[in-house]
Amino acid sequence: MATLQKIRDKFGIIAAAFVAIGLLGFIINPTTFKKLGIKSQYEVARVAGKSISIKDYNKRINDLTEIYKISGNTNMDEETSKKIREQVWEDMIRENILTPEYKKLGLDVSSDEMFDLVQGDNPHPFVRQIFTDKTTGVFNRTALIRFLKNMENDETGQQKKYWLFLERQIYNERRITKYLDLIQQGLYATDFQARENYLENSKKANLRYVSQLFDVIPDSAITITKKDLEAYYKKHKKNYKQTAERKIEYVTFDAVPSKKDIKTAEDWINKIKPEFEAAKNVPEFINLNSDVPYEDRHYAYGELTPDTLNDIMFHAKPGYVYGPYEENETFKLAKLISIDYLPDSVHARHILIAFNPNKPKEAAREKADSIKNLIEKGKDFAMLASAVSDDKGSAQLGGDLGWFKEGMMVKPFSDACFFGKKHDLLVVETRFGYHIIEILDQSKKVKKVEVGFLQRKIEASSNTYNQVYSQASRFAGVNNTYEKFNADIKKNNYEKHVAVVGKNDENIPGLESARSLIRAAFKTDKDKIVLDVTNQAVFELGDKFVVAYVTNVKKEGIAPLEDVKDDIRIQVSKEKKADALVAALGNKMEGVKSLDDLSGKINARIRKADNITFNSFTIPGAGIEPAINAVAYVWPPHRLTNPVKGLNGVYVIDITSVTEPEKISDYSQARTRLLATYRVRTNNEAYNALKEHANIKDERSKFF
Repeated sequence: MATLQKIRDKFGIIAAAFVAIGLLGFIINPTTFKKLGIKSQYEVARVAGKSISIKDYNKRINDLTEIYKISGNTNMDEETSKKIREQVWEDMIRENILTPEYKKLGLDVSSDEMFDLVQGDNPHPFVRQIFTDKTTGVFNRTALIRFLKNMENDETGQQKKYWLFLERQIYNERRITKYLDLIQQGLYATDFQARENYLENSKKANLRYVSQLFDVIPDSAITITKKDLEAYYKKHKKNYKQTAERKIEYVTFDAVPSKKDIKTAEDWINKIKPEFEAAKNVPEFINLNSDVPYEDRHYAYGELTPDTLNDIMFHAKPGYVYGPYEENETFKLAKLISIDYLPDSVHARHILIAFNPNKPKEAAREKADSIKNLIEKGKDFAMLASAVSDDKGSAQLGGDLGWFKEGMMVKPFSDACFFGKKHDLLVVETRFGYHIIEILDQSKKVKKVEVGFLQRKIEASSNTYNQVYSQASRFAGVNNTYEKFNADIKKNNYEKHVAVVGKNDENIPGLESARSLIRAAFKTDKDKIVLDVTNQAVFELGDKFVVAYVTNVKKEGIAPLEDVKDDIRIQVSKEKKADALVAALGNKMEGVKSLDDLSGKINARIRKADNITFNSFTIPGAGIEPAINAVAYVWPPHRLTNPVKGLNGVYVIDITSVTEPEKISDYSQARTRLLATYRVRTNNEAYNALKEHANIKDERSKFF
């Protein structure tokens, strides 16, 4: 039971859990550039004054990539690689932040404790997950011990490598759990805090209010000086933190097929049509000549495109060739190969015996045949699927795959189901392994056609690419200043595109694989043309050539006053309007004894808000106004407030009634609930507080 395959089966669960709490990491040994003398150009990050080199970062990426592959994730596409890079990044940041904290506290996991977590009476949940027998639900300690003893016999070394990886995750998880436990044990809620929290959530007020919103005063009536802006900026600097960004303006030159390219593709398809008509082995002919390989499937009526092709092929005889016709920027010929009567859909179940690189293929076949024999002798298919199938998704359903149409499964599997008969029990080989298939049901047989498509894509030729590239190069060469760039765009009626990008962004809408352009933009000064690593101004991104200028630069940190002065002007304007409204309302309130009197005097509508607590999120008719919440909590009933400054205007409030909460003498339960809230917040807030003070410098954009 305890094999590498067994561990593979559990990897998704384990990885997801560790990622969720951010613990996927390796051996903690942060590199310090001061000791090694590494220059800053090799620095991928700086955390709390400590440097992380690109060499260490890449090694960790390679290590985790290998673990993913060992775990059966062979499809290492760009998206997966990006995930791994991001995962390693978070791991290394976390380790460099938390490891000094562990050392200060003398916090560690001893070898005895690790042994207990792996082989003790109460092993770690991830160990239990792997070595629990699915048929009984019981943890199989014997299988665990057998696996550990036999691990050294694995000549590939993969089992040991994965096991060491798993132990590191358990080690890291245990350390951070201890750390958070220490913080949580240091938290305390007093009776006073519990009482205040109870009142803030339970004391309710009904109120009426009138408001004067800021927009009653026109902006032209407010005078804002440079000194006002500077004073507000100095006081609220922390509100203007920004991430590094670049604003780019760019023009694209699209390498679209020319009329000559279209004519060339059309001539080719017309020239080859007689050969296609005469071809005996249609799939082979298509695979040798077409831009798109032959798709071996049968089509029901309505599944062919364009729609007119259904009528043509369902009334033709085998050997008939239709076309050429144009579809999706491709010239096509369609040849009717055969007509069959097959089920429209099939209901089947299966048991997968996956290929194992550590065992010969014949062993998988023998196992599949033995399972087939057990089923034929009366063993329950669903029970066996649940116990032994390597397709864990369908295994939970007894191997049931539901109803599916032709082409939804891999070819050998699909053929077995659609050409077989109801209740057939078959062993079929696919690239995934051997499948024991039982055909549970088939829909009524319908007429289907096998059609082969010979396709020639309409693409820009190399000559067209060269011409478009030359056009882009001339544009970049002539327009070597931002002013010339804009003038040429206006003169030739080019379309100018604008994008704002972060230094680690991967994409720009409308552009393919734009990472190279983004990286280059972050090495470019404002109002300068963007150059690639070879000092060329033309970027080839898919079928587009791009020429770009950087038009705005935002550095990480506090935004300069000049960049945020428009926003600050709005805030200063609100403050000045609030002061003016407070003064005006104060004058209007002289001699006023009720809210009704004030309402008539200032021609303002009276609004009501009931059951308002200190922690109410919004105020009916006013929106988010925490100042009103605060007044409702402390102000006595039946007494008008002074004008209250809010976020959107100035308010005068009349508390009509207050519902006091039930008096309690023992706040122990309230204190317990409050303390539980504090402890829940600890998991994120403790780490985020350390992270905020670590002054993390992210230099990944220099390398990726």
